Amino acid sequence: MATAKKPAAAAKKPVSKAAAPKPAAKKPAVKAAPKAAPKAAAKPAAKPAAKAAAKPAVKAAPKAAAKPAAKKPAVKKAAAPRTPNAAFMKPLTPSAELALVVGAKPLPRTEVTKKVWEYIKKNNLQNAENKRNIDADDKLKAVFAGKKQVTMFEMTKLISAHLK
Repeated sequence: MATAKKPAAAAKKPVSKAAAPKPAAKKPAVKAAPKAAPKAAAKPAAKPAAKAAAKPAVKAAPKAAAKPAAKKPAVKKAAAPRTPNAAFMKPLTPSAELALVVGAKPLPRTEVTKKVWEYIKKNNLQNAENKRNIDADDKLKAVFAGKKQVTMFEMTKLISAHLK
C-alpha cells in the first residue's frame, strides 16, 4: 500500500507544484544558490524529471504570449500625434459682466477659464472648507447668475453662457 501511494503522490506533486515552484525556483537561485542545491539533492530523481517535462510546456506559453504583448505598445507609440481642437482655440467675446473679470478682448475658452481662476486665487474666493466651491464677490455674482456660491463644474457652465 505504501508503494501504491507514492506514485500517486509523486504524480500529484508535480502537477500542483508546476506553477508554484517556477517563481520559487527562480528566487533561491538569485538570492541564495546554496539553499537551492541541497533541496534538489534531497528530492528523488523522478520528481525533477517530471518537473523538467512540465516546465518547457509552461515556459513556451508565456514566451508566445509575451511577444504579442511587446508589439502592442510599439503600435500605440506609432499613432499620429494629437492635434488641438480648433473649437477650443477660437476667440470668443466675453459679455459685459465677464469682461469686468477677464477683460473685453476676445479670448479662447481655455484662456477665459485661466483668467477667471487667476481672479479667484488673487481675491481668495475659493471656499476654505470645500475647495471645489467658489464664493462669488460682486463681479462674479453677475457672472454666476446671482448665486453666492457655485462649484467648479457649475462655474464653467455659467461662464460659457457669457461667451459669444
